[in-house]
Amino acid sequence: MTATVHRGLDPQGYIAREGSLARVPDAFRPVVAAARDRLPGVFGARLHSAYLYGSIPRGTARVGRSDLDLLVALHEEPDDADRAAAGALGDALDAEFPQIDGVGTLLHGRARLLSELERHDMGWFVACLCTPLLGEDLGARMPRYRPDSLLARETNGDLALLLPRWRARIAGAADSDEARRPLVRFMSRHLVRTAFTLVMPRWDGWTSDLHEMAEAFAAYYPTRAEQLRAAAVLGYDPTGDRDVLSHYTGDLGPWLATEYTRVHGVKAPRPQDGA
Repeated sequence: MTATVHRGLDPQGYIAREGSLARVPDAFRPVVAAARDRLPGVFGARLHSAYLYGSIPRGTARVGRSDLDLLVALHEEPDDADRAAAGALGDALDAEFPQIDGVGTLLHGRARLLSELERHDMGWFVACLCTPLLGEDLGARMPRYRPDSLLARETNGDLALLLPRWRARIAGAADSDEARRPLVRFMSRHLVRTAFTLVMPRWDGWTSDLHEMAEAFAAYYPTRAEQLRAAAVLGYDPTGDRDVLSHYTGDLGPWLATEYTRVHGVKAPRPQDGA
């Protein structure tokens, strides 16, 4: 019998792993099969394991609108050649399969994913949000996770550090709706997820649905509710409106970063933070 999951938690109150290969919609199965078949040839002996995450393994992907999200764990830290190879594979899959709208691949070394520093960030991500596709499942080596303040801090407690980088990305982007649309999509999603994890311990659950995240946040911060609801819409169906990006980096983002620090503190620094 399958255990009941309420608000993304198992009966013991731990975050249940979302997604599975069984939930992949039929339209996306050829894409997933192609990725699984080609990854060993791309990375060879450097490949430790590979995972799906996002809407495809959750069963909510939309044909022609959703991207294929992959996480690849290597035996060593990835280098420029690995990143180029991952990009080339993504471009090939995107060109071959019209049912997806892009491919995103996260590359990490096995040791980093298993490290104490990443235990409540990338380790949690693998254990709870990733679906095993190839190789040993590193999620089996992770502890179980509750939706507590430690998890909130270590997953999204770095927004203040990210905002200057976002502003630089916006300034460096071409002045067109086409160039700004991916930025709106990415930043909308990031802000909604950060707003949700701000209230996650009080809401006492987990969800990856942006609209549900926005509603959970709205219950605790009603004066910012409409901003988050609008961001959730843009996370799924982005525009290229420059005013949206200005609002994110000039108002909503700074407010959220300050409130996050007040409530949960600041994420433990990573070596690359000072680079």
